[in-house]
Amino acid sequence: MNPIYERTGVVTVRPARSGDTEAIRAIRNHAIEHSTALWTHTPQSPAEAASWLHAHMERGSAFTAEVEGEVAGFAVYAPWRDLDGFRHTVEDSVYVREGRHGLGVGTALLGALIGSARAAGHHVVIADIESENTASIRLHERFGFHHVCTVPEVGTKFGRWLDLTIMRLPLT
Repeated sequence: MNPIYERTGVVTVRPARSGDTEAIRAIRNHAIEHSTALWTHTPQSPAEAASWLHAHMERGSAFTAEVEGEVAGFAVYAPWRDLDGFRHTVEDSVYVREGRHGLGVGTALLGALIGSARAAGHHVVIADIESENTASIRLHERFGFHHVCTVPEVGTKFGRWLDLTIMRLPLT
């Protein structure tokens, strides 16, 4: 993949490698512990992280962004639902390491992810976003995702109910 040049440096997006597992796990676990981006309280173990990433790498749906030679974020897409009727629909996930926001990492990752999903022949990408995560909603809007609905109080974390915003991008 080609590097994407931003004001503060170069963001390089590439397919994830097994050597990225620990950096990706650290980003995921930070999101689990400090945000409502992932609706769980249970950090990923090293073995769980390796298995999770391996499944995405086999599918060709895992990407890593580097800034100044270190992992600054990652993105994956996965089947939106397990039933075969949903086989042409995928869900995206984009995460940027703490301290690397505002550098274009999320933009570079989401662009690569959409291109990959389109090339793989998928029909639609869904984004399920915690409704107060306005940065993620704006990022997805910039790529043409449209708001489908907001489902109130379908999750809970940190002692409060969370609303889910569902966004959709047709690829074909």
